Amino acid sequence: MKITDVDLTLFAWEGIPPTTYGKHTGKFGGRSHLGLLTITTDDGVRGHAFLGSAMRGAHLDGESLIEALKPVVLGQDPLDRERHYRTMWQRNRATTLRAIGAVDVALWDIAGKVAGLPIHRLLGAYRENVPAYASSAVLPSATAYAEEAAKFKSQGWVAYKIHPPTDPQLDIEVCRAVRKAVGDGFTLMLDGSWAYQYPEALRVGKAVEELGYHWYEDPLADDDLYSYVKLKQQLHIPILATEYSPGGFTAFAPWITAQATDFLRGDVAVKAGITSLVKTAHLAEAFHMNLEVHHGGNSLNNVANLHVIMAIKNCEFFEVLLPAGAQKYGLVEDLEVDSNGLVHAMGEPGLGAAIDFDLIERRKTAVLR
Repeated sequence: MKITDVDLTLFAWEGIPPTTYGKHTGKFGGRSHLGLLTITTDDGVRGHAFLGSAMRGAHLDGESLIEALKPVVLGQDPLDRERHYRTMWQRNRATTLRAIGAVDVALWDIAGKVAGLPIHRLLGAYRENVPAYASSAVLPSATAYAEEAAKFKSQGWVAYKIHPPTDPQLDIEVCRAVRKAVGDGFTLMLDGSWAYQYPEALRVGKAVEELGYHWYEDPLADDDLYSYVKLKQQLHIPILATEYSPGGFTAFAPWITAQATDFLRGDVAVKAGITSLVKTAHLAEAFHMNLEVHHGGNSLNNVANLHVIMAIKNCEFFEVLLPAGAQKYGLVEDLEVDSNGLVHAMGEPGLGAAIDFDLIERRKTAVLR
């Protein structure tokens, strides 16, 4: 079996609600573009992936995918995923981790279809469901956060994460209001969104530690290894970092050896695919750490993330980033959380999701070849 073609269909995503997750995203909304990546083989098997998100159009990564990565895999056996991953990584200066990730996901989709297995079973399944947590946008007031958290708790969800205004004092007030609204037994997390300097991060960290928060995510700049080490030495609440730490899979090593984080973090977009994410999970497991998988930025990436989670033990939650209108698009039926707060594994071969090809054809704006 050989790869005969690689193309990327760009399609419009409109009606995205005004949303922000912090200074790193700014405020976005209105219109974006996703890309449907299709890898075609001479056996007629096609692998798919989505590229892009509501805040980052697929065109920003798409041209480099076609120019730098298509020549790497064209004419090759799609089942040689490890070799392709390493060769694509050698081209990382000519493209992006998101582009590499999309090609890798599509190759795994082919492999699952050829084997007649969902990807998580091809990887070696560990479970069939996982608890989900609702992950907020930045909201206008402490009351708004408290009401949203209480709503999800009433619907059976088991956890809620705050993306705060990123003003340290306001953030503490938000965290107190949410804890008061949901009670002491409900799991809460805080995502500092890389917004604090060390003194601020320490002050906020001590406050959420006293409030019994489950983890404290990305309080410092993504490359500030030095301050993460100091912060971790001063706090008992677990620190979750490395989501956007510079570099690829091997860049996790100094974070572990410096004892700068309690968890590793990543997803198939920002860490270059399923292959890289599974490697990261196994690396973390060797140090008795969790890899907490981050939201994937689009609906099909979240399906890919879910397959990885179903194949490993050391991930506690599936992240559902809010609002749905800025995160869910392009599938006939998207992932949903049940009344017990669980997300369930896909059962069909490959990614197993029903892509809305009719919608994509209607909203198509370009095809990159």
